[in-house]
Amino acid sequence: MPMPKLAALALAIATALGSAAADAADRSPTRTGKGTPPATAPTAMPAYHGPFAAPSPLDLNYPQFDKIQDSDFAPAFDAGMAEQLREIAAIADNPAPPTFQNTIVAMEKSGWLLDRASNVFFNLVATDKNPAREQIQRDYAPKFAAHRDAIMLNPKLFARVKALYDARDTLGLDAVDRRLLEKRYEDFVRAGAALTDAQKARIRAINTELSQLSTQFDQNVLAEVNDSAVVVDDRAQLKGLSEAQIAAAAEAARARGLDGKYLITLLNTTGQPVETQLEDRALRQRVHEASVARGSRGNQWDNTGVVAQVLKLRAERARLLGYPTTADYVLADETAANPATVNRMLGALAPKAVANARREGADLQAMIDAEQKAAGQPSFQLQPWDWAYYTEKVRKARYDFDENQLKPYFEMRSVLENGVFYAANKLYGLTFKERTDLPKYHPDTWTYDVFDADGKRLAIFIFDPYARPSKRGGAWMNTYVAQSALTGEKPVVANHLNVPKPPAGEPTLLTWDEVTTAFHEFGHALHGFFQDVRYPYFSMNVPRDFVEYPSQVNEMWADWPEVLAHYAKHYQTGAPMPKELLDKVIAASKFNQGFATTEYLQAAMLDQRLHQLPLEQIPAGKDVMAFEAKALKADGFDYPPVPPRYRTPYFSHIMGGYAAGYYAYIWSEVLDANTQQWIREHGGLTRANGDRLRQYVLAPGGQIEAGKLFPAFAGHEARIEPLLEKRGLDSQ
Repeated sequence: MPMPKLAALALAIATALGSAAADAADRSPTRTGKGTPPATAPTAMPAYHGPFAAPSPLDLNYPQFDKIQDSDFAPAFDAGMAEQLREIAAIADNPAPPTFQNTIVAMEKSGWLLDRASNVFFNLVATDKNPAREQIQRDYAPKFAAHRDAIMLNPKLFARVKALYDARDTLGLDAVDRRLLEKRYEDFVRAGAALTDAQKARIRAINTELSQLSTQFDQNVLAEVNDSAVVVDDRAQLKGLSEAQIAAAAEAARARGLDGKYLITLLNTTGQPVETQLEDRALRQRVHEASVARGSRGNQWDNTGVVAQVLKLRAERARLLGYPTTADYVLADETAANPATVNRMLGALAPKAVANARREGADLQAMIDAEQKAAGQPSFQLQPWDWAYYTEKVRKARYDFDENQLKPYFEMRSVLENGVFYAANKLYGLTFKERTDLPKYHPDTWTYDVFDADGKRLAIFIFDPYARPSKRGGAWMNTYVAQSALTGEKPVVANHLNVPKPPAGEPTLLTWDEVTTAFHEFGHALHGFFQDVRYPYFSMNVPRDFVEYPSQVNEMWADWPEVLAHYAKHYQTGAPMPKELLDKVIAASKFNQGFATTEYLQAAMLDQRLHQLPLEQIPAGKDVMAFEAKALKADGFDYPPVPPRYRTPYFSHIMGGYAAGYYAYIWSEVLDANTQQWIREHGGLTRANGDRLRQYVLAPGGQIEAGKLFPAFAGHEARIEPLLEKRGLDSQ
């Protein structure tokens, strides 16, 4: 998810993954790291006159992608950091007593040049990385960490903030101003501002090293995804794939100089989409084994040593800041509050999920046994590379449909414009108009003006759907321009998917998972559109275990009958999806949820295991994979056919903004399931429900404590039962 000003850089910088994640991505404490903080303004630099020197002249400050060159970033960063340090020095050295305006609001107004340049750069690093951008990322990760520390560990600045914080009851601040002051003070303390000089020096060194290691991890993951692509010599091995998929594999091979061969590229998850379709079991196994080996092969991109060092540095930093483990430090700033609360929830769900997965696996094994017997062949034991393939067979037998029957009804533009946008219109009154006059950072992006119910322009939306070697895996939303009353700016936000691009002239037909992902990510975009905050700090600055909540709620419209009927039309004939097929899709909504919940929970609990370790117990690089296996077994995940969604060496979430926070998806889903239940009980897809969601959930951003938003919306606290019912775990 996107971040507030001074927070955008903190995550992109301090973790140096370069994108939110949110994910991520994408998100938050403060944009601001090394050396002794300057007491006075730094030496003046030559004036900067590049494309980031002033707000973009395009609508809503939309970036001038056609004028921005890679060579623009370094001088913009240098000038932006120098400018912000001068601004911060002026605040810190101000002889006047500190006031909310001359200290806190003045900080909100600092760093705009750096903000403009870094927003564009880190988004481009995630969406269209190239060697020049990779080098800039490596060069500037430690500089950014040092810059942040130079601000957050500035003793004069902290003294002014602390003086205001101590006097907060006497300042006459309204609720929003008081919350900004309190959050700013907390950020300084959590950054180490209250430590001794020696401890601050160590914090600076840790932050610098972490920024370098996180950048290395990120770049290793992308290199491994590309290097681990599976080369296929014989077209016959690709039986089960569509002609368009085979053509795309041939084109991918040609692009690497492998004429006459086929290349199966990987996504950054353990399971790979082609495993659903490939009939050749040996090839499925090759794909799976290539996927799970990434980052632990002992080659130049092996991430196990990087992970071990990152964990050690994080644990040391947490201890310096007064926390026993990294998880204690991270969760203190989330709605969960502490590891024990997270452990209780995940621990309660895990046995139910695994039991469900075992039952699903038994059904798959029965299918395998019957199929092999009919063919006169000996049976074999269900393995991870068999799960997706036989799941589709069981799905077809049980519900009489498979993904290939659905895809002709899910043409991508129709899904977006007639589905995602249609639901937003019915719920919130939004309308959309495609723009072809604005520059693009990549030709495969689409751009839209977004108009509010009153006809006024609300935002600009960028849609970036296709996978490419230069793009990181997964799906996420990010922000180029964030709303705030202080700046008067309106949002420019983007959604990113990783849909395989078909050959030229072929339609883009989505899987059901890709359809729901499109609705999910647009939920993040809606959160960005509807922010109504006073200060940049609060824009999308919500706890990690809340940020997925609005996006998960938006998934409910993907199979809402009125919405589905509007977009699910055959791409050739225009015929609507038959009602009987729609009924089967809805009936199958809980199918395979044991697998889905188990693979997710394994990753979430592994994240907690790694980050709940005290410093002395962090494994060495050579022991990381053994620790992973032991941790999964200890948490009850002793069912080999279902591996974790991410293994440690390619678990990008926890090297970025989701460290000790991957549980957030299921935590947010509790709120989501309760909200979906409330909406269904109150009329469904109505403007009244949309207006209520907008007012109580989407608009406040970080201005109101996240824990108060759902109760304000629904009139009661969230309950676990709707989640159990949604995931099919209520009968376990």
